[in-house]
Amino acid sequence: MSTATLAPTRPAPAPMRRGNLGAHSAYLTARSLRTLWRQPAYAAATLIQPIIWLLLFGALFKSVSQLPGFAAAHGTYLEFITPGVIVMTALFSSGWAGTVYIEDMNRGVMDRLLASPVRRGAMMIGTLAYQALTTVLQTLVVFGIAFLAGARFPGGAVGVGVTVLAAGLISVVVASLSNALALLLRQQEALIGISQFLVLPLQFVSSAVMDTRLSPPWVQHVARYNPVDWAVVASRESLSSATQWGAVWPRLGCLAVLACVMAALATRAFGSYQRSL
Repeated sequence: MSTATLAPTRPAPAPMRRGNLGAHSAYLTARSLRTLWRQPAYAAATLIQPIIWLLLFGALFKSVSQLPGFAAAHGTYLEFITPGVIVMTALFSSGWAGTVYIEDMNRGVMDRLLASPVRRGAMMIGTLAYQALTTVLQTLVVFGIAFLAGARFPGGAVGVGVTVLAAGLISVVVASLSNALALLLRQQEALIGISQFLVLPLQFVSSAVMDTRLSPPWVQHVARYNPVDWAVVASRESLSSATQWGAVWPRLGCLAVLACVMAALATRAFGSYQRSL
């Protein structure tokens, strides 16, 4: 009787470990920061527009603060507009965040990352953390320019800290949307067009450049539900001489919740991107 030769059996492959979310997030954040470090001209270019807004608007609309009904408690118009310029800078910078994903797609980096043990959440957190850190730097520079131009903020370091936090949160909200659009559209032109279409109305239907009490009633109503206005009001109140913290904390809380929700939804967009390949 012949005996069948049994082929050697191979052990089943161990399941691929997804790794540590925090470590992966830190690595991808550092990757983005290294790219920024190698291109300092880009960082400098992002500050030109807010400096122009700050100095030009501050000079052109200097007398606006004398209008009846204007929020005199927030000081001069330069002091009034500084939080608005900071939030506007975060808006425009974050609106372009998704272009990094599109570049990764075109170079094949995105597909390699998705095939690796790197977690999708870390891929999203890495870009959002980079964007938030960039916003912090931009915010501090705008504060410095405003101070040199003569603005003074009675809220002191606490007010500056709240403004940095508010700007960081709104940058996470907008960057999450930009990343999700990049994963869904995969076209830089479409991403930029939609981002500008959304960012400009959000900016002007808020108190970023004008006290909404001087605006039409419908603008005042829409501004109540505008996250950009939440960030501007929270920042401006914290920098004022008589801070109404009841107007600051609820808005910061809403921004934090919205940032978490938008980041989670943007992370789910990776699935749509992979299914469309």
